[in-house]
Amino acid sequence: MDWLPKPRYWARLFIFLSFTGLSTQQRDPIINFCRRWGHQAAIVDNKLYYDGGLVTYNGDNSHENLTNPFLLYHDLSAVDPSGMPPPYANLSKNSTIPNVNGGIFWPDTVNKRIYLYGGQFYNEKPWSTNNLYSYDVIYNNWQLTSSPRTNGIARLAYGAGVAVPERGKAYYYGGWMNNYTDPNWSGPGAMTSYLLEYSMDDDTWTNSTGPDNVGRAEGVMLSIPAGDGGLLIYFGGIATNNLGVPRSQPMEQIIVYDPVSSKSYMENATGDIPPNRRRFCAGATWADDRSAYNIYLYGGLPGQPGDGPGFDDIYVLSVPSFTWTRFYPPDGSNGTVPHWGLTCNVVGRGQMIVQGGFFPLDDKCDSPAVWGLHNMDLGRQNNESAIWALFDPKKTNYVIPSPLATVIGAQATGKATVTAPKSGWQNQDLRVLMTRTASYATRTPTRAIPTSTGSSSDDDHKSGLSVGAIVGIAVGSVVGATIIIGVIWFFLFRRFLARKREREQQQQQQQQRQPQEQRPEVSQMSAGNSYYNSQSYPNSNWAYSPGSHASTSSPPPFASLSPHYGHQSPVTELPVEYPPSKFAGYGSQYTAHEAPTPERTPDQR
Repeated sequence: MDWLPKPRYWARLFIFLSFTGLSTQQRDPIINFCRRWGHQAAIVDNKLYYDGGLVTYNGDNSHENLTNPFLLYHDLSAVDPSGMPPPYANLSKNSTIPNVNGGIFWPDTVNKRIYLYGGQFYNEKPWSTNNLYSYDVIYNNWQLTSSPRTNGIARLAYGAGVAVPERGKAYYYGGWMNNYTDPNWSGPGAMTSYLLEYSMDDDTWTNSTGPDNVGRAEGVMLSIPAGDGGLLIYFGGIATNNLGVPRSQPMEQIIVYDPVSSKSYMENATGDIPPNRRRFCAGATWADDRSAYNIYLYGGLPGQPGDGPGFDDIYVLSVPSFTWTRFYPPDGSNGTVPHWGLTCNVVGRGQMIVQGGFFPLDDKCDSPAVWGLHNMDLGRQNNESAIWALFDPKKTNYVIPSPLATVIGAQATGKATVTAPKSGWQNQDLRVLMTRTASYATRTPTRAIPTSTGSSSDDDHKSGLSVGAIVGIAVGSVVGATIIIGVIWFFLFRRFLARKREREQQQQQQQQRQPQEQRPEVSQMSAGNSYYNSQSYPNSNWAYSPGSHASTSSPPPFASLSPHYGHQSPVTELPVEYPPSKFAGYGSQYTAHEAPTPERTPDQR
């Protein structure tokens, strides 16, 4: 009879599994979203894909920062009642794909793939394999593309990356190397000065020297269609000084890289120079005539400790005049809701979706009703002429807003007249390149592409899980699991009672046959007591309430640069796909914030 645990064990198991189910459902990436930061994002076929980073969940009693194990997307061809693109969490991602933060998504819009490079791990040993992975947008699966390490290329984190799908190239400049990117790394982290180039069509890597030997990280790099084959623009972040100590990269120093000639140029910008910052985001757009390229910058973390909690502001860098213009807030301040570790993705040249960010000043959730999306109307093409507005899938063009048009001598449709830096060009070759418009040879896919992938269809929406469907699944899963567990417990308990009566009858018969035999004392509690007594098994799960986690600290490289490092929290471990099934305790580097509260602001941000 000892084969069966006592009824109290099953009762406790029933209660534990019920609470576990509820706790799991409270970590739904859509329903329970609270915050997201340090993730990577890209747009392919009018869908905004995002992966990794760290998240907190609304309704999770632990209120901890977790590594995000999900690959999700927002459908940019539609809006839901909130006025933002609806989210979907029905994409494939299993445990063979790393969950990292500070990596990069490179979109290949021709072959319908997204490449995942770099990023760092938390409180788990970094993977020894530094692989490049690609997500197949058409067939919803992941593939191992190549191993950069075989080309002498290490895993990097929080560098600046950009893809140029028209040329089939992707670039990554700077970034951290540390013991969270490399399992064999020892000592403090270091920033690299190299510029990586990846060729999507032939799967080859090039490791080139950057503009100088200065290590850089946590800045931004974008591509504009100028020059012979496009130009890369880099600014912001941190850089090593002559003593090898990290310092802010001045925001007036703009690095321009010509990938056709493999040459770098440096230009000094003028105008409303933004305060130095890192871990901000930016996106580039331009009018039809390409007489000026406007790069919108948002948010960020100060480059040096003690310089404040961060930024909630917008600046625009206009090229080729290399002029900074303060754009938001209208009072000229740094804003009231600073955050950093966010992503910017330009949609159709007229809008830019700012997603997520870490908020150091409060514990409020980041507009959970719209899943942390904030839409920037780059040309202020709305009735209020506001920079922040609801998303409009039909807005695909860009007009130069009046504050910028005044600075660069342009009209709404272009025709900029200020086309050189205020102090003149530092390099005449760059001046010539800026007068040219990039032309790209037609790039053909290297595989068969179905013709229906160009836009979202009704079938796409049906295949995704809507919020209402997810709610139904969540509730149904809990109720269904409860019923199943109850039925199993009922039949096991009936079997237990039958075995108990059978054993009692056998004991009575044995006593009648051997009345003089001395029998040992039998404790009815001893057999199953250890299953639920936490004092007997201090390391047992029963000793902890559902949702509690062990954690350890995970300091990042040059932790003194940030006042927000040092948080201890778990990392989510997901075996296959949505929804999550178990959560293991690991740590992250960010500051904890408890008690998520309702939405942040009513201004559509």
